[in-house]
Amino acid sequence: MLPDFRSRQRDFLLDIARTITQELELDKLLERILRIAVEMLAGQAGLIALRSEQGAWKVAASHGLSGAFLQQLNPLLAQVPDNDDPARFEIPEVNRLLQSLTRAASQNLLTGVALPLIAQHRVIGLTFIFRAYRTVFSTNDRALLQSFADQAAIAVHNAQLYSQVRREKQRLDALLDSAADGIMILTPDHTIERCNPAFVRLWGDKAEILQGKSHDHIIRWIRRKQGTSLEEAETGGWPLTPNATLYVEGDIERPNGVPLAVGITYAPLISPEGTLLNIIATIRDITHFREAEELKSTFISVVSHELKTPVALIKGYTSTLRRDDVSWDDEIVQDSLEVIEEEADHLTAMIENLLDASRLQAGGLKLNRSDLALNAFVERLAERFRTQTARHTIQVDFPSDFPIVMADEARLGQVLSNLLSNAIKYSPEGGEIRLGGQVRNDQVIMCVQDDGPGIAAGDIPHIFDRFYRADEASRTTKGAGLGLYLTRAIIEAHGGRIWVDPRPGDGARICFSLPR
Repeated sequence: MLPDFRSRQRDFLLDIARTITQELELDKLLERILRIAVEMLAGQAGLIALRSEQGAWKVAASHGLSGAFLQQLNPLLAQVPDNDDPARFEIPEVNRLLQSLTRAASQNLLTGVALPLIAQHRVIGLTFIFRAYRTVFSTNDRALLQSFADQAAIAVHNAQLYSQVRREKQRLDALLDSAADGIMILTPDHTIERCNPAFVRLWGDKAEILQGKSHDHIIRWIRRKQGTSLEEAETGGWPLTPNATLYVEGDIERPNGVPLAVGITYAPLISPEGTLLNIIATIRDITHFREAEELKSTFISVVSHELKTPVALIKGYTSTLRRDDVSWDDEIVQDSLEVIEEEADHLTAMIENLLDASRLQAGGLKLNRSDLALNAFVERLAERFRTQTARHTIQVDFPSDFPIVMADEARLGQVLSNLLSNAIKYSPEGGEIRLGGQVRNDQVIMCVQDDGPGIAAGDIPHIFDRFYRADEASRTTKGAGLGLYLTRAIIEAHGGRIWVDPRPGDGARICFSLPR
């Protein structure tokens, strides 16, 4: 039989060994190690101080010590200078501070011993045990504490590694959860191990339903516009290298029946031995990119068509007037120059609209506000337009007490000119055009109404969109689809809003409001 003391030592060391394998929570582990150390060495109290990667010392666990003692100790430990060899320089300094503070606090009634915690050839901290009787720590005590400290250092190191892994997992979780693009983590056989909230929103289903499903069941292509599918790429030998990314773009099915335009990037995660561990799929909604491409195509098509007509007319009339074999009378010359001037004005207006649209996209639409008597301003504008049409009568109806508004006169002139021009253009049979104003508590309202065929119900939600033109309008009138887009932007910049009053078969009526 072993002596009782040796048996207890063995039991303590076995307890530490179990603690190393069973407990990875650092705070709980330190408390348990310290309690075992104090009991094993018949001590009264103890502490464990850990050294951070940056070289700072701090008490991580204590047993049997008062708060006042620890409050004095931590500021002193913070002053220990960082050194490349902490075992030779920092540990003795920490031990000296603890011994000095112990004697002062206990009036020489306590003594103590410190041993370093070293793991992987790196000082990670120290253990300090206090005794309440005058004796030195024996060789056996120190040997016992050293064996304990060696195992404790391994336990602390493992717990720190576990804490580091847990922090990295939390960081990875935060990155996945906050990513704007959808992300799926796949096993080599294409089973979905995990997907982030962004993909759940794109897909339109619950994460629990997606988890464990096959990638091939979730990503079902309606049409592919670029690249090969994951299955086809693997058939061809993908991935050949760890950095071999695969990109595929197209439309996929969704549970709600609405296709989704996506671009998917697949990246392999390969072990150092060359084994495929996971496939990371990043899914991006490219609907807006598609819309931008379509908008660009529409812009090029509309602008090239609208520019071609005035340029052709200007060139045709100019070439005709320059002919040497014909002598033109003054009336024909004047008519030709008038057409050239009108088409040049048309080009200028189109260029100005394009510039305004660009400024609007860049957030550069500025307003120069001043007091404006809107009723008088509208009357002047109407008078100018009356000279441009013989088939229409333009009526202005404002109450006599219509208030002054703060507005940009030039920009509002652009708005009203667009609305009046459209009223004339889209009521080719003539009729009455009415400009009216109303006063509300906090705003004024103005409407422009014509006697034309009106605006089709299907076009109403889109007529203020950039480059949008109704089918009928595209066939019968010129225009780039920018006038009403800019009109809405100017009204909204004034703090107002613009809308269409549905009037099937009874002309078009467009109204806007401005703050008083």
